[in-house]
Amino acid sequence: MIAVDLFAGAGGFTTGAEQAGANVIWAANHWRLAVDTHAANHASTQHACQDLHQADWSRVPHHDLLLASPACQGHSHARGRDRPHHDAARSTAWAVVSAAEYHRPAFAIIENVPEMLDWTLYPAWKMAMESLGYTLSPHTCDAADHGVPQHRVRLFIVASRSQSPIHLKLPRRPLAPVRPIIQWDAHRWNPLCKPGRSKATLARVKRGREAFGEHFVMPYYGSGSGLTGRSLDRPLGTVTTRDRWAVVAGDKMRMLQPDEYQAAMGFPDSYVLPVGSRKQAIHLLGNAVCPPVAKDLVSALIAAA
Repeated sequence: MIAVDLFAGAGGFTTGAEQAGANVIWAANHWRLAVDTHAANHASTQHACQDLHQADWSRVPHHDLLLASPACQGHSHARGRDRPHHDAARSTAWAVVSAAEYHRPAFAIIENVPEMLDWTLYPAWKMAMESLGYTLSPHTCDAADHGVPQHRVRLFIVASRSQSPIHLKLPRRPLAPVRPIIQWDAHRWNPLCKPGRSKATLARVKRGREAFGEHFVMPYYGSGSGLTGRSLDRPLGTVTTRDRWAVVAGDKMRMLQPDEYQAAMGFPDSYVLPVGSRKQAIHLLGNAVCPPVAKDLVSALIAAA
């Protein structure tokens, strides 16, 4: 199956699709760093760095499968809604319609947050895809159910040029704990009681110790597992574009590092991330599709096709 990847980011969708046996021949993103990262890991793929609203679809190779991850910021509760720039973010989904109109691939898989289904214009977007001959089948997937050491719930809309929607038979894999991805001896630690450490952080550490002992992970937020920490023997909470997760070991702690986030997303150990900017590497990973989820989806689609 020949595929292209729109809003390809760090390349999680491409990586998983290729692991499933697809050949991703073209990928695009508006951010040069994302394109360069994708190209460093997928040298045989043709790349474009551009605003996909302005894409000349005649320059995109013929394909059977369209993969797309339009911006989620306008839908996600995590970023708030109804800010002026979110209209532009949500509108990236229309590039999928434009691409599908020109090429009419047999299949498309569109990834976003589940809140996309609540978008005011989702019925119009759905109608546009249906007018092109597609039936849509939304699948809500938690990455943890696909063996990824992270709870990450995402929407995958499977579009097919078929009379009936395709409901994929996806595997449900055992939960993977976060403990194996922690590199206990590889990074610099800081003392818990260093000057300037906030009382709120120390309170969260205290509660985490009471619940999980001397070793656990916790986010730097005061809700959910930010109140109690999180056991190392369960998956991590959602990886975001911000530096969010810390690990505590006895009387010391540190933030998770990009290579640990890379493992938490299910990327191969050999995957090349940008060097020199921890912030940008984490941003790329937090926006990515988890490759094992993409692999299971594309594998199931190929089996059903």
